[in-house]
Amino acid sequence: MTRLRIRPYSLRQSEMLRQSGLHPVLARLFAARGVADSSELATELPALIAPGALLHIDKAAVFLADAIAQNKKMVIVADYDCDGATACAVGLRGLRMLGAQVDYIVPNRFEYGYGLTPEIVALTAREKNPDIIVTVDNGIASIDGVAAANARGIQVVITDHHLPADTLPDASVIVNPNQPDCGFPSKNLAGVGVMFYVLLALRAELRKRGVFDSQSQPKLDSLLDLVALGTVADVVKLDPNNRILVAQGLKRMRAGRMHAGIAALFRVAGREPRNASPFDLGFAVGPRLNAAGRLADMSLGIECLTTDDEGRAWQIAQELNSINAERKDIERDMQDAALLHLDDFKADASHTIAVFDASWHQGVIGIVASRLKDKFFRPTITFAPGDEGLMKGSGRSIPGFHLRDALDLVSKHAPTLIQKFGGHAMAAGLTIRSEDFPAFQAAFEAVGKSWLKQEQLERIIETDGALEDAYFTTDFIDLIAGQVWGQGFAPPVFCDDFKLISQRILKERHLKMVLEKNGLRYDAIWFGHTDSFGDKVKVAFRLDANEYNGVTKVQLLVEHVE
Repeated sequence: MTRLRIRPYSLRQSEMLRQSGLHPVLARLFAARGVADSSELATELPALIAPGALLHIDKAAVFLADAIAQNKKMVIVADYDCDGATACAVGLRGLRMLGAQVDYIVPNRFEYGYGLTPEIVALTAREKNPDIIVTVDNGIASIDGVAAANARGIQVVITDHHLPADTLPDASVIVNPNQPDCGFPSKNLAGVGVMFYVLLALRAELRKRGVFDSQSQPKLDSLLDLVALGTVADVVKLDPNNRILVAQGLKRMRAGRMHAGIAALFRVAGREPRNASPFDLGFAVGPRLNAAGRLADMSLGIECLTTDDEGRAWQIAQELNSINAERKDIERDMQDAALLHLDDFKADASHTIAVFDASWHQGVIGIVASRLKDKFFRPTITFAPGDEGLMKGSGRSIPGFHLRDALDLVSKHAPTLIQKFGGHAMAAGLTIRSEDFPAFQAAFEAVGKSWLKQEQLERIIETDGALEDAYFTTDFIDLIAGQVWGQGFAPPVFCDDFKLISQRILKERHLKMVLEKNGLRYDAIWFGHTDSFGDKVKVAFRLDANEYNGVTKVQLLVEHVE
């Protein structure tokens, strides 16, 4: 069941934003997204929250500055997704710019799993022999791994953004906006954002020590294309602070001032960097980078982001593109299998979905969970076989159901059921024993039943209401495209009544329509739908500029039809 709902907004707020010089429709859109003052729309770097607000960041800066002065060897332990890869690239490039001796290691997810495990510490010690391990986008739950590092005399600096458990690891320093007692106003920094902040604090400490001054210091803003990519791809909320980081990264991309790897990924995805948008990062560039961690080894993705050789970057981007095409094929087969498993799924009687298939690929279950969650609008966890009688699960959630907290509750009620887990409100991962799958299904459903009311299980598409005829233009589309939209700051979806002039099916998969309102006609397309409708329809849509044979026309991308 899907319902359309118009986002409420304050007329007073909208009018105040309009009076500050904003386009009247933008003023309404921003007011509906909770913007109370035009200062919240600032996209310049001076408007960033100061690094000092992050708990222990000054301690981390002193620790790393001392390590650089003593020529200690650092190794970054990265995560194998896009946020982890960009955080690793930012850490490597930034620390080297600031004089550090630094290398990296990224675990193969199929051999070592997630985070700083004792096995990863042993591998790092054997292959890299570091004095210091710096984690990026992981580590907050790595109690055993940090203990193993300490036992070997390796110090650990944790930079992470995931939610901590009740106990923190015994690391030398932890920087994480979500750790207890951290008053940093933006809890939504991605792992790459946390690493970028650590570099800002370290640079300030090195300035204080006279290593360089404000004129001669390295320009860390050159890393913002990487920060923007990781932030968007990790689907963290684009609060005002994250919007600044993303806007600055996009600005660099549009001006052609990006790293060779990002330029190559744009090219291989057939996207124009001069028109770079969060959509490109989330749906074109990010997935190609993520594919390496899903099916192969993320060190390939990290090399793409850290090489300055354009030829090598292009070669890797093509490899990543091929891996991503393979990932899509695997995903399609897994989705078909999942729908067979859920053939007799009774949505009315279920609050959650947990599904397993012995043939599934660990690296792709997260995407399949996301697709099933979209289709059935239920918190969903998909499982693939792991080693030694274990199963690996990846989950995606719906608004109002905190997935990591749900797994925590299952674990508290049945302490032996989950071997390990971690994650966020909307995405999480876990490991269970194969024989415990039915018991986990039941326990997860019990949490869903106690937490979710029936109305929360209805998909609601929030719209921005009607759009005046005068704004169905490519100029208005450009104006919208120039803003930073994304998770928690949704791109505009308009909604209106239309006369349906014609409808036909394209490629057996998509509904092509001609719609009419106030005597004006518009082409519209609803991807992935083949329904047919009567002559009067209510349509939720996004505006799109469709270029064909050198002519650009306004097209409506349909989100829902009633």
